[in-house]
Amino acid sequence: MSAIRLLVLGAIRQHGRAHGYQVRNDLEFWGAHEWSNAKPGSIYHALKQMAKQGLLVVHEVAPSTAGGPPRTEYEVTGKGTEEYFSLVRSSLTAYDQHPDVLTAALGFMVDLPRAEVLDLLEERVRAIGAWRKAVTEYYTPEGGPAQLGHIGEIMNLWVYTADTGAEWTRGLIDRIRAGAYTFAGEGEPFVGVLGEGEENPYATGERHAGDDR
Repeated sequence: MSAIRLLVLGAIRQHGRAHGYQVRNDLEFWGAHEWSNAKPGSIYHALKQMAKQGLLVVHEVAPSTAGGPPRTEYEVTGKGTEEYFSLVRSSLTAYDQHPDVLTAALGFMVDLPRAEVLDLLEERVRAIGAWRKAVTEYYTPEGGPAQLGHIGEIMNLWVYTADTGAEWTRGLIDRIRAGAYTFAGEGEPFVGVLGEGEENPYATGERHAGDDR
């Protein structure tokens, strides 16, 4: 599973309609270019692919202020909304994915009801526990990982990662149960995107002609 589709869909949903440069700007604002594959090329590729798949609808508006052809804006379709929520749900429970997948899901989890997020995170803990049990049935060196040679460190890393992942998830569950954050149906939704013309303090480079794609 790739985080880029979720990130792009989430950014456009918060705008309502957005062009490629806005999406890129938002993802840089979130630091996604540091912890995921959210590079300019992958962002524009995802936009085009999801438009072909019917997840986004394309609008051509006034020409770009930088010159060139009309600017392309994207809007999430009903099918795209279904895909968005499916990705959020699966990313919150999939313990065996790259960290960027969970990171992206955490950024959008408040679009779901609080009770559902708690259920999904509980499912994540159970999945981690089941995986750990399966591994430790045959990985139980009493003398520590070195007993299996340096390869034992691989299994040790997996088990350690599972334990810390479960511990972190349980902590998040406790915080959400205690009332942290505003979830769907509880008040004004969180909006983390930049406004039109708002400067991005974390921009990684200059804007060039054609960036309004």
